[in-house]
Amino acid sequence: MIREESQLALNGAEPVRKKMLPYGRQSVNDTDISAVIEVLNSDFLTTGSKIGEFESAVCKFTGAKNAVAVNSGTAALHAAMFALKIENGDEVIIPPITFAATANCVLYQGGTPIFADVDAGTLLIDPAKVDALITPRTKAVIAVDYAGQPCDYEQLRAICDKHGLALVADACHSIGATYQERNVGTLADLTCLSFHPVKHITTGEGGMTLTDNVKLADRMRRFRNHNISADSRQREEAGSWYYEIVDLGYNYRITDFQCALGMSQLSKLKDWVIKRQKIARQYDDVFESSDLLRPLSLKSNRTNAYHLYVIALNLDSLRVDRKVIFSALRAEGIGVNVHYIPVHMHPFYQDKLGTYNGQCPISEAAYEEIISLPMFPLMGDDDVDSVIEAVQKVVETYAK
Repeated sequence: MIREESQLALNGAEPVRKKMLPYGRQSVNDTDISAVIEVLNSDFLTTGSKIGEFESAVCKFTGAKNAVAVNSGTAALHAAMFALKIENGDEVIIPPITFAATANCVLYQGGTPIFADVDAGTLLIDPAKVDALITPRTKAVIAVDYAGQPCDYEQLRAICDKHGLALVADACHSIGATYQERNVGTLADLTCLSFHPVKHITTGEGGMTLTDNVKLADRMRRFRNHNISADSRQREEAGSWYYEIVDLGYNYRITDFQCALGMSQLSKLKDWVIKRQKIARQYDDVFESSDLLRPLSLKSNRTNAYHLYVIALNLDSLRVDRKVIFSALRAEGIGVNVHYIPVHMHPFYQDKLGTYNGQCPISEAAYEEIISLPMFPLMGDDDVDSVIEAVQKVVETYAK
């Protein structure tokens, strides 16, 4: 269809939507609120029983044996690096297409993040690139389940086992997904989750690290509480004041009322993932046949929890770049976003670590093309239709 640029809201025409549809948002109802209020009226607002209850509930959902709840996904990643004893001189391989916390957590422990490029279709870390970057200093690999699709854990596990490396899953996008019929949370030595409001379930801010290794779990539990040998509730129950600081730790504690919210949210997670997958299919039905853009590929041996729905623009078929498309979609009332600027392209990493443009060409090319469309369970069919209408309107207007 041939469209005139004057038809775009960017140029003063009527937008597809009058009210902005965000790319993601939380879903909180009266049941969630009641769960929080109950804890607010209890004796413990922090270090109480709700922490362990939430951890147990997530273990039951995922099949993991141990869980350590903390106050953010970043803290979960940092706790994982502490548990693995990452230190000065150690290298940890990560993908560039991720939020900076995946790399920052390595730096917090004195290690060095090494960037392995991604697969062009999925934007997941490429196992062959990982294998090529392993040195005697490599201690771990962090695989990022970008947008909600699990990485190729079979290949990554084989590589890590061959070289004696720890495998960490940054699953902040993928709780509720599966790989070869196994749940996210059981695919790596350590699995990190985020409960930020735009994620699948929320505790306001919050995170968790899962592991089957009891010793790693114990290290992380002390780490989240200044590395104190006994927290305040444990001392109260023992009738004791005495504690010891056994290592350098942080205050990464999560509150009981946050965990109460998390448990309430968790009861809805399966239905919410199904809703996200339905929205993705609605998008796929239209966008998979487009010559102007393409969805990310989905591998057949896994399911996608769809934290994000990402399209890549076919810039060779468009007269403008991603920046113009982005602005035009925002003008139409579609709250698109971009995930992410490759971490190695940030000034801090280039100044401090010597990373450079051209280091990960697939990630860098993808960054110029990708846009995240709205994806959250409260979206109705009318919302989905408006996104599709706006995307088609904009890209067709700018087609060559």
